[in-house]
Amino acid sequence: MTSQAQKPLIVQVVRQFLPNRGGLEDVVANLCHSLPERGFRVRVVTCDSLFSEPERGRLPVEEVIDGIEIVRIPWRGSTRYPVAPAVFRHLRDADLVHVHAIDFFFDALSWGRLLHRRPMVATTHGGFFHTKAFSALKATWFNSVTRVSAQGYANIIGCSEADVRTFQPIARDRVRLIENGVDIGKFEDAASKVPARRLVTIGRFSSNKRLPLLIALTAALKARHPDWSLDIIGVPSDLTVDMLQAEARKQGVEAAVTVHKGLTNPEIHHRLAEVSLFVSASDYEGFGLVAVEAMSAGLLPVLNANAAFVDLAGRHPALSLCDFADIAATADRVEAAYVRLEAQGPALRADLMSAAHAYGWSAVADRYCDVYRSVLGLASVSPPAMSFDTTAPAR
Repeated sequence: MTSQAQKPLIVQVVRQFLPNRGGLEDVVANLCHSLPERGFRVRVVTCDSLFSEPERGRLPVEEVIDGIEIVRIPWRGSTRYPVAPAVFRHLRDADLVHVHAIDFFFDALSWGRLLHRRPMVATTHGGFFHTKAFSALKATWFNSVTRVSAQGYANIIGCSEADVRTFQPIARDRVRLIENGVDIGKFEDAASKVPARRLVTIGRFSSNKRLPLLIALTAALKARHPDWSLDIIGVPSDLTVDMLQAEARKQGVEAAVTVHKGLTNPEIHHRLAEVSLFVSASDYEGFGLVAVEAMSAGLLPVLNANAAFVDLAGRHPALSLCDFADIAATADRVEAAYVRLEAQGPALRADLMSAAHAYGWSAVADRYCDVYRSVLGLASVSPPAMSFDTTAPAR
């Protein structure tokens, strides 16, 4: 039997982690929880403050949360590209380094690989194309700096078919598709058991989510039926609670739009009991994890037709796609979804929840561990792949 000290140590490097909450943080946390039972030790290296709550100041340098060892390091500069060179100090006992997202860590650990000499893999998490802002500069950076940085990684793991298509031109056959796992238990079967004219969106209050469009959508729906309302659940980013509430007042729907900051998962589960429809106007997603979480709750998603959501809807025809910039057409689609719930409610909820199970973390963690073992030259011990084939070519 392998002792704990003999198990390979995987150091996960990510700019934000617990106690912060978000899609990226959830993915890393779930992966960390899955690794010990698969024969790996794990440590997370992250920045020492929360970008969404700078008033909290610096967090403890070392901490264990939910059984995960966390080391925090100082940083400076932009929250999109936090410069944190102290990361190199915490790689000395790593057997493999796993970098999450395309930012300073991705670049610095590649360009400095002769200093740390550790094998590395990276997961894309949507790259840095979450908004169209500075698109020309981003394209130039991607095809120069990111292209060179990618050479330092044994594998680049695309967490969606869209990411694979983006990164294959600069990393070719080193790109692998492992779609994000989803914690399908935390909101399972939480949605209203009867159709309700109540919408919810969950995620960071960031500009790429286009939350003002959801507020405008709510206003358009209320003009048709007074019962429509919207819950916005998440944590502040470049949009704040005050900004969203001001937009609701501007649209005349302040009584119908409720903004919830920093709810725990049990609190979110409780809120979803009054909701039937999940909406997202996001113009970019790395994978669409939150839409799958919504499906696991029994919520019917109506989604903006970005690349990740188009790929997801290609597998699950129950999902509705539209252009959220066209408020009237989107309102039509939402009302049509509500009519479907009235006609097919229990069966539709059951189908959505069943489909979400294909994204559970067990099979996803097995695939990540296969990558780790391959890079480290260890034998694979994974069982046969479960659920749908995530290595299938993009549609």
